[in-house]
Amino acid sequence: MLRATLDRLNGLADLTDPLVVCNTAHHRLVANELRAAGHNTERIVLEPVARNTAPAIAAAAALLSEDGDDPILLVLPADHLIGDEGTFRDIVALSTIQAARGKLVTFGIIPHYPETGYGYIRAGTPLEEHVFELAEFVEKPDLTTAQQYFTDGNYLWNSGIFVFRSSHYLAELNRLQPETAKATIEAVQKASREEGIKLDPTAFAASPPNSIDFAVMEDTDIGVVISLDAGWSDVGSWAALWEATEQDAFGNVMLGDVTAMDTRGSYLRSESRLLATIGVDDMVVIETEDAVLVTSRYRAQD
Repeated sequence: MLRATLDRLNGLADLTDPLVVCNTAHHRLVANELRAAGHNTERIVLEPVARNTAPAIAAAAALLSEDGDDPILLVLPADHLIGDEGTFRDIVALSTIQAARGKLVTFGIIPHYPETGYGYIRAGTPLEEHVFELAEFVEKPDLTTAQQYFTDGNYLWNSGIFVFRSSHYLAELNRLQPETAKATIEAVQKASREEGIKLDPTAFAASPPNSIDFAVMEDTDIGVVISLDAGWSDVGSWAALWEATEQDAFGNVMLGDVTAMDTRGSYLRSESRLLATIGVDDMVVIETEDAVLVTSRYRAQD
C-alpha cells in the first residue's frame, strides 16, 4: 500500500522525491519500497516514539523548510486505496491553488452510504466548485447519526489527506499547540542524519501525542475542505476490504479453501481449513488458525 501511495502520484507536476515519516522499526521496509519505486532512500524521517500525526507532519514541514524553501506539502497516509487516480490527481492540483492562497486544505470524501467507522467533516459555505469552508470535524457516529449525516448531504468522510504550505502549518501549530511545535522543532534540530533522519528521542518524546485534526484543523480559521469522489477507502474494516476487492458474479470475495452455495455479497476468508456457507447474504466470515469471526457485513465495524 505504501508503494501504491507513491505510484498514484505519477503524473503530478512539480513533485520532489517523497519524504516518508515512519517508526524506526519500519526503516528497512520503507527503504526497500522507496528503492523499488526509484526514490531517494535518505528522505526517511524516523520517529523514536509514536506521537500521532500533528508532530509527524511538523517534523516533515520543518525539515523541508531548512534550506529556506517554503514548499507546498501533500500529506498522504500510506494505507489508503483510491480507485480513480486521475480524479484524485485533479483534486490534488486544485488543492495546491488553495494552499498557495494560504489555506490549510483537507480532503473530504463524498459518502456513498452511512458509515460508522469514519470521522466526518461538515462542509460550510461553498467557496468555489468542490471547495468549502471547513465548518466542523465530528467523531465517528453511531448508525442513527451516520444516517442523518448521509441524508443531510453536507457531511464528508474525513480522509486524513492534507495540503498546505510548510510555513502556514507550522505557524498554526505554534499558535494553537506551542508545546508540540517547540518539541518537534528541537527534535529536528538535534536529529541524527547518518542513516535516514533520526529525530532526537528526548525532544520528540516531549511532544504531546495529538492528531492534526485535534491539534490544528478543528481550531484553525484558515481551513478549507475539498470534496473528493474517487473510490477512496482506508480499508479500515472487513466490509471496506470486501468493497475494495474484486468480487465474483454473486458479489462474493472468497479467499482460501472456501465453498459458497446460494451466498451473495459476502467476504469469506479461510486460512487453515475448509469454510462453507449455504443460503446467507452480506456476511463476513474469517477463519484463522486460532479464531473464527462470523458477522453481518453491516456490523463489521463493531
